Amino acid sequence: MKFESYMSDFKDKRVAITGGTGSFGSEFVEFLTTTEVSEVLILSRDESKQDLSRVRFKDDRISYKICDVRDFDATNRSLKDVDFVFHAAALKQVPACEFNAMEAVKTNILGSNNVINACVDNNISKAVMLSTDKAVQPVNAMGMSKAMMEKIAIGQAFLDNKTVFSVTRYGNVMGSRGSVIPIFVDKILKGEELLVTDPNMTRFMMSLQESVDLVVYALINSMQGELLVQKAPAATLEVLVAALELIFNTKANVRIIGPRHAEKTHEVLLSSEESARAVELDGFYKVSPDTRGLDYSSGTKVPPVGFEFNSSNTLMLSPTELADLLIKLPFMSRYIDASI
Repeated sequence: MKFESYMSDFKDKRVAITGGTGSFGSEFVEFLTTTEVSEVLILSRDESKQDLSRVRFKDDRISYKICDVRDFDATNRSLKDVDFVFHAAALKQVPACEFNAMEAVKTNILGSNNVINACVDNNISKAVMLSTDKAVQPVNAMGMSKAMMEKIAIGQAFLDNKTVFSVTRYGNVMGSRGSVIPIFVDKILKGEELLVTDPNMTRFMMSLQESVDLVVYALINSMQGELLVQKAPAATLEVLVAALELIFNTKANVRIIGPRHAEKTHEVLLSSEESARAVELDGFYKVSPDTRGLDYSSGTKVPPVGFEFNSSNTLMLSPTELADLLIKLPFMSRYIDASI
């Protein structure tokens, strides 16, 4: 996606990012510094990561606030006079959420609701809420909490407010903080054992840049309550290991340990019910909200059932194809250099 056509949409705007020091937030801030925004407001609760961000981005337009989305008053005050909001703050680790489910509720559901209400109170023009493939047919606390976030945001389509809310949903981001790829690479370089859950487990593969592409498109083009779903190829964990072996010209020492708590074998990005309301566009699907009323006796047409888009029926990458994608990622360069 080319950003040039969207640069004018950010001119003289104040943009706020919750969770702005995370993997996505940092990548998005880097994009925003190339635009003519008047201010980029980074909201997060980690002062250490904010210091690291100050070192990385030496731009007078960037400001920082310690703000936990669980605190409505702090969130509400922070969004005063902001034009656009991108909500990326979340608890994302599946096992951590599984063993601390109420904490996932507090951040991913109640915290997201605080952000939504603060956007409405402050007459924010547009807000983009970031979600995950794990929100579709969820089997774990993280996915369930993000699914509720989606429902709350999309539910704004039924309410009379000035803020336009949209949701973006995408799968595994290669190299994001806590993801398996940097862990595997580090262990391969150290000659340590790789703990693989299930070689046949499939996961969508996309870059941080693609996640930025999606939210920028959603901000500029989405209507109230629309869901934007990232198309992405996928690979098995077996293929991922093989791709890393190709890149580093070595044989990994793999031990199969079985799935972690509440992990799916295949992830779903678009359910069959959603696909019936979806329009296929270049690189993603756009899903309109189901705005039917509750008077089902009035002859409301029943929507057809569509197809399911999951990590086993998308384009499956070979080890060579995945290796080609991985070596293009900025974070991989330091590992490749270290292996030479």
